[in-house]
Amino acid sequence: MKVHLDYGTTGLELDLTGLNATILAPKFLEGLPDEQAAFTAAARAPIGCPPLRDSVAATDKVAVVIPDGTRPLPSDRLLPWLFAELAHVPRENFTIIVGTGSHRPNTPAELDAMLSPAVARNYRVVNHSSTDDSTVASAGRSALGYEVRFAKDYVAADRRILLGFIEPHFMAGFSGGYKAVFPGIASLDAIMHYHGASVIGDPRSTWGELEDNPTQRHVRAGGSLLPVDFCLNVTLNTRRQITRFFCGETLAAHRAGCAFVKATAMAACPHPFPIVVTTNSGFPLDQSLYQTVKGMAAASRIVTPGGLILTAARCNDGFPAHGNFRKLIEESKSAQEMLDRILTPGFSVLDQWQAQHLAMILVKARVALFSELSDADVHRAHLTPVHDIRAALDAELARIGRDAPIAILPEGPLTIPYLA
Repeated sequence: MKVHLDYGTTGLELDLTGLNATILAPKFLEGLPDEQAAFTAAARAPIGCPPLRDSVAATDKVAVVIPDGTRPLPSDRLLPWLFAELAHVPRENFTIIVGTGSHRPNTPAELDAMLSPAVARNYRVVNHSSTDDSTVASAGRSALGYEVRFAKDYVAADRRILLGFIEPHFMAGFSGGYKAVFPGIASLDAIMHYHGASVIGDPRSTWGELEDNPTQRHVRAGGSLLPVDFCLNVTLNTRRQITRFFCGETLAAHRAGCAFVKATAMAACPHPFPIVVTTNSGFPLDQSLYQTVKGMAAASRIVTPGGLILTAARCNDGFPAHGNFRKLIEESKSAQEMLDRILTPGFSVLDQWQAQHLAMILVKARVALFSELSDADVHRAHLTPVHDIRAALDAELARIGRDAPIAILPEGPLTIPYLA
């Protein structure tokens, strides 16, 4: 028996012969038979707000916010349908803002692939920069006590449209909704509040928790400071086909989508496993070690203390090079030292949240990584390099017993296991 692991654009085949393996995957949903027709129907009968084309006047300046290239949203399909529905609005009235959060900007080639060349080259497209104060403007003060600044084009717009897709999220409960703008197009100072150590460390800031989640509370408090006229959220299958549209008023559409995802993407487990094999869902999510922490975090929910998380993620973009993620890791002699440093009162640097999550995982379990990173870099990250996944499994089973149960998450964080 073999299982296909999502890895890069091609995947990997793992032979499970002779193993006591349990495969945990989301319920596969077929893509919609006519995605464009389904979008049109959802846009004209949205949840909790007027139809899209009735919400935007021909004279309005419209900000359209999309995720960056680390997210698999099919913007290349959605944007032409959106603009067709708003055909009465001149092309020059639109600004597409790429919600990079604290990530690097997307390159022209990446924008062509994300948006389609026709859209990327014929509409105004802005890469958000959270660190450039000249590109942001105040949206007001969050109910949680700090100023929030967003991309200037978003603040100045007459109408605002958010695009995103909904999946379980390891901090905010679920992606989608107001996350498009907070942290997507927020300034770094606001992002640092959202990603504060006490917020990230709260056990309620976790997969599948929405209403009582401190991280989601920051998302909603910041994201709702300026009116959003339309939220276009989708759910996807592993073929990047759209399975459902959730369009309309941001909170109402997002709640409906999250309920749907919770029923299809979360898997109950009767017991923890001494070995968990995971991925980071393949391209585009497994391009860096930074993003791959998500797949490790999903596995950590069901691994026994001291157990092994075996992760397959290409990491072709490295740690990556930008930000402080690598620096935080390399300056710490151990995961516990890294965690203690981040939790020190007053400590606050860019990317500490992802390093904090990695440290929390490593304090609980051992993590091995199959990737394109050099062995030296994998060791620097306090991980164990692996060059053959099956051989690594056999070696661990020789140590703990051949019949030990193994959990396999072939689609990584697209499936969120939990202990029933």
